[in-house]
Amino acid sequence: MSALKPVPPPSKTRLAWLDALRGTAALWVVYQHWGARVLPAVHAVVFSVFDPGLYGVLVFFLISGYIVPASLERTGSVRTFWIGRLFRLFPLFAVVIGLTLAMHVVGLPGLRGSEQNDTASALSHLFMLNDLLGEPNLVVVIWTLSYEMVFYLLVTALFAARQHRRSGGLAVTLAGAALGLGGVLPTAWLSDHTVGPTAVALVADALVVGGLAVAVVSHGRTRAIGAWVAAGTGLVLVLVNERRFGYEGLTILALMFTGTLLYRAQHGQVSRRWAMIATASVFGAVTAAGAWHIPALTTSTQPALQQREWIMSVVLAGLTFAAGLALQNRRVPAALAWLGLVSYSVYLVFPLLLDGYDSIPLPASYQHEAWLQVGASAVFLAALLGCAATTYRLVEAPMQRLGRRAAARLDRYFGPDRAAATGAAAT
Repeated sequence: MSALKPVPPPSKTRLAWLDALRGTAALWVVYQHWGARVLPAVHAVVFSVFDPGLYGVLVFFLISGYIVPASLERTGSVRTFWIGRLFRLFPLFAVVIGLTLAMHVVGLPGLRGSEQNDTASALSHLFMLNDLLGEPNLVVVIWTLSYEMVFYLLVTALFAARQHRRSGGLAVTLAGAALGLGGVLPTAWLSDHTVGPTAVALVADALVVGGLAVAVVSHGRTRAIGAWVAAGTGLVLVLVNERRFGYEGLTILALMFTGTLLYRAQHGQVSRRWAMIATASVFGAVTAAGAWHIPALTTSTQPALQQREWIMSVVLAGLTFAAGLALQNRRVPAALAWLGLVSYSVYLVFPLLLDGYDSIPLPASYQHEAWLQVGASAVFLAALLGCAATTYRLVEAPMQRLGRRAAARLDRYFGPDRAAATGAAAT
């Protein structure tokens, strides 16, 4: 353990390597869904080695774990942090959900779970907890945002309780839980076996939003209580009500806190030796968790293939992030930095384009012509990047600027919300 040190603001150069990782991770997720449709032969070869979508989202989670807590600790303001998160994530999320509903109205494919309870579905998507509230995700990729939100809630609660430097111990604990409990934790238990999905979603939203509101407007012990009500609700949902298997959700949280630990080690807040031991322990545990639990939980006739996909995806995600750390001071190509800048738009917009593609009546011979497949892929990628650039310029960038102005105005009106960034000894 080492003495606490202030968190320095990351430089633009350091952020560029994160943008490069984020952008390429988004393209791997796109490839998983596009390749299955248009490049089946290549897709089969790739999947025989690893799961590109899983790999991509695990890299995303490591990146979030690395940088998100630092942004809270850098300002020391829970209010500023959450205003930034809300204006960063929710506007484009709302636009994509709206476009998905519009496509459904005009008869295009796209709306998933439309036969389900509309009220429960709306409540489950209200605070991006959709994958943890027993309802289908209206857009296929937004399940990851549920885990992001729980991570933000946990980070806030730890910060309010001045325990935010204990990233390593928490990462190891979550990884151990993934290994020990990942095969026995239930899925959607609260929604299916208690008061029903609508009531569960309503109560969960009330506890999360209410607790977070208390944390944002209060200080001291009251802030910590509100933050822990919100974070505790999210953690309970991960443990007993997620749509994924237990080892998956716990692995995601473990890797996010591992990203935080690596940030702390790099900035001298914890010893590098401890960080290396904890990181190796986490990756060993979560890799073993999938390998152990998949045969008992999967309905596939090829559990060995799924085991290999899990193991390779986790290992490759770790190696990718390690390579990014090692090369962070190198010059990042402008195209990759830009791709990272619009990666959230890429991630949310591509399912809409896929739905449009699925509505095109293509001849069966199309899948057997390599030149057509390559051409279609190039056109799709160009269209996707063009749409992502547009949504970033028209939705993401202006809303982020508005969020910064809103936070500054609240600071002027109510006074700065600066919590002490001290706490327990880092572990």
